[in-house]
Amino acid sequence: MEKMKFAEELVREFLVFRGFTNTLQSFEKELATDIGKGFQVDKILDLIFSVYIPKFEAGKLIELLSFFRNCFSYSDPNLIDVISKLHQSILRYYVVYALKCGRKDAVLELFRDFGNELMRGDESWTSWFAVPYFQNPHLEPQFRVYFSDEWFRTLHLSVRNFLSEMLNAYPRTPALLKIGSERDTVNRLKQEIKQLSLKLSQAQILLEETEAQICLFRSSEAASIAPSMTYETHDSLNELADDNRSNDIGQGFKENSAAGSSFDLRNEEDFPEVKTVFEDTFLGHTSPINCSRFSASGDNIASASVDGTVRIWTYDSSAPTSRNATIYCGAEIMSLEWDCKSDRLLLIGTSDGGIKAWNADAKRVVCDLNTSEAYPSILDLKCSPVEPIFVSAAASGRQGSVSSDSLGFASLTVWNMRTWKAMTVLPLGKDPPAITSSSFNHNGKLLAAAATDGLIHIYLSGACTIKAKYFGQEIAAGIKLLCNLENSSQWRHQMALDSEGRRLLVTSSSERAPIYQVRGRTSGMRSLAHKGSITTVDWHPHLPIFLTGSSDHSVRVTSISS
Repeated sequence: MEKMKFAEELVREFLVFRGFTNTLQSFEKELATDIGKGFQVDKILDLIFSVYIPKFEAGKLIELLSFFRNCFSYSDPNLIDVISKLHQSILRYYVVYALKCGRKDAVLELFRDFGNELMRGDESWTSWFAVPYFQNPHLEPQFRVYFSDEWFRTLHLSVRNFLSEMLNAYPRTPALLKIGSERDTVNRLKQEIKQLSLKLSQAQILLEETEAQICLFRSSEAASIAPSMTYETHDSLNELADDNRSNDIGQGFKENSAAGSSFDLRNEEDFPEVKTVFEDTFLGHTSPINCSRFSASGDNIASASVDGTVRIWTYDSSAPTSRNATIYCGAEIMSLEWDCKSDRLLLIGTSDGGIKAWNADAKRVVCDLNTSEAYPSILDLKCSPVEPIFVSAAASGRQGSVSSDSLGFASLTVWNMRTWKAMTVLPLGKDPPAITSSSFNHNGKLLAAAATDGLIHIYLSGACTIKAKYFGQEIAAGIKLLCNLENSSQWRHQMALDSEGRRLLVTSSSERAPIYQVRGRTSGMRSLAHKGSITTVDWHPHLPIFLTGSSDHSVRVTSISS
């Protein structure tokens, strides 16, 4: 279907380029009534016997017949004789029809313009050149059969059967549709080249690091024993700390914070700038960015600004742009979420209690939900990776205040994505603080929801809840360490882990976003600079590519080495 639309766009582009506006109107009219997506035998027969022959358009008729002869002769050389006989019979019917209508001039015009071509194809046409000069050609024994209704019905049926058999037995893809396939192949090869380039750059960096370590090792051997022991002891302590470090991210942050490591925001300005493989900046918004998300494949990006506008775009020039769109929601966007299984569906949460489901293929809102008036702020949306459900985290207050307490109380609702109806409201206890973030695990069996008081609610299948306070406190310690909520002018921060769980990207009041190393001895990096604070971040689902949105109205996509 996408290839068909692409081909139609090529036709439109050509007609506009040539100034064929009347043809374009006819083309659009035909598309509006089109019910088939391939060759249609009835329409071909109508074109031959109801248009070209009755209107005596011999040139167009011969061009059409030549097209089919060239088309089908490539499928099977043995069909050339059959096609030539049908070609001959249709043209002879043209002569007979013209004589019946008293249009001797049409016959003479046919022989004048195409006589030589007809003679080269079949010498039996010689006798037909005399037909216009017979007073009663239908009485001549040589031509009598061609004037009978039975011969015409046999011809019509033969042409129908031949076209039906050929178009079904030898399906032919139009050249315009092949362009779409070739474009997809080129894009796939470009993507493979890009991935291979990334791997090559990663291998080069790894080689450089290995060479540096070898040089350092050799230099340490030549140094005195005491410095050598100092270096090795320091290195061993780091390795011991790495070995004992928990896989739990919150615990890792807590240990690093207690050890006075470089996760402290005061050292953030000392982080080196990332080494980029490529970067691209989207400047389509006209107000500060407050949310942006990669799609499930990573090919498409949805970004929202505070003026209530969502834009879908792609950073890769080789990727299809058929899903690109601008969505006007009429209220501030507070959350975005792509369907986990495809790039087709985008969920949009607003500050007036609305949840819109946008079909990126059809380019329209397929469902517009209204949640409870008591919880107007849709702070977060998360789709299950397995089931057709999603969870909305709503708050009774509205965004805009410095204090997170103004968000009010929380409501956590599970929705069915087939019926677009609420399935259940998950229990949170009495007067629960607002839920600002939620996430399913890989198989959709667990749902974690983080509240503003540092508590993590964990739900199992069947809406059974476990409140893990100790876990929540550790995560909260990491969040406060990274986001420094007490000293920030923005109450709502965002953070994102890369696909390997190694790097944590965080929003910032400065013009660069810090990237913390969750594991390893490297402290971190900084993103390329915007002209305003970093308001939203996200990682590509598969590649070492991240995006940063800023109050300067821009969204930047950056690819780095692994």
